[in-house]
Amino acid sequence: MNKLKNKKLFLLDMDGTIYLGDKLFDGTYDFLNHIKEIGGRYMFLTNNSSKSVDAYIQKLDKMGIKSTKDDFLTSTDATIYFLKKKNHKKIYALGTNSFKEQLKSDNLPITDKLEDDIDCLCMGFDTELTFKKLEDACILLNKDIDYIATNPDWVCPTSFGSVPDCGSISSILKNATGKMPYFIGKPQPLMVELAVEKSDFTKEETVLMGDRLYTDIACGINADISTIFVLSGEGTMEDVEKNSEKPEYIFENIRALYNFLKEK
Repeated sequence: MNKLKNKKLFLLDMDGTIYLGDKLFDGTYDFLNHIKEIGGRYMFLTNNSSKSVDAYIQKLDKMGIKSTKDDFLTSTDATIYFLKKKNHKKIYALGTNSFKEQLKSDNLPITDKLEDDIDCLCMGFDTELTFKKLEDACILLNKDIDYIATNPDWVCPTSFGSVPDCGSISSILKNATGKMPYFIGKPQPLMVELAVEKSDFTKEETVLMGDRLYTDIACGINADISTIFVLSGEGTMEDVEKNSEKPEYIFENIRALYNFLKEK
């Protein structure tokens, strides 16, 4: 356990890990300040592709946490990185207006209308989902095109429970078309690799912290870094017992983690 105290780069999930809805978890301020005090760095890694980084900066600012764009890496960022290595003629973007604007701002050939030269369907967590978008996706998936999605999360936690996330909508489309997308975000290791590349630290100095085994913890394992599982969000100890891949560390919440790190 003590080697956890030597970690310097903390990759943090947000929903269910440092806050839930608009409520910051007790201990978050102390934890983030502690990382700065030891000369470390934290970065927020989120699979939620419905919001822009600017929206997250504003959200955290309202909670009293000052941040910059360099403090974030989203599944949309990783998806843009992935798509830029391709050479698609036209990409149908199924997602929020914010999601589409982010793809456009990086000069990707984006559309949200059915066009003859579409050769890729790219889907994000869409809080503005309509039946028309689902219908368009079914029409496109009956063709031989690339099919990409930002993240496989089944649900997104809220203050009142959960709502369907990108993974759930992917399942709806699979039931209709028989096709599943290639997922970019956690548990794929790309987000961790990009985060470590942006930092001054090594994988050995890095740990990923989150509340979901099948995305957060699996991502850390796939990227060959240490993992911290917190019980403040979606995941439970029962999930850990059933899961074949285990987190390296388990804490009740971010306050419990901070208390451990401060122990002499």
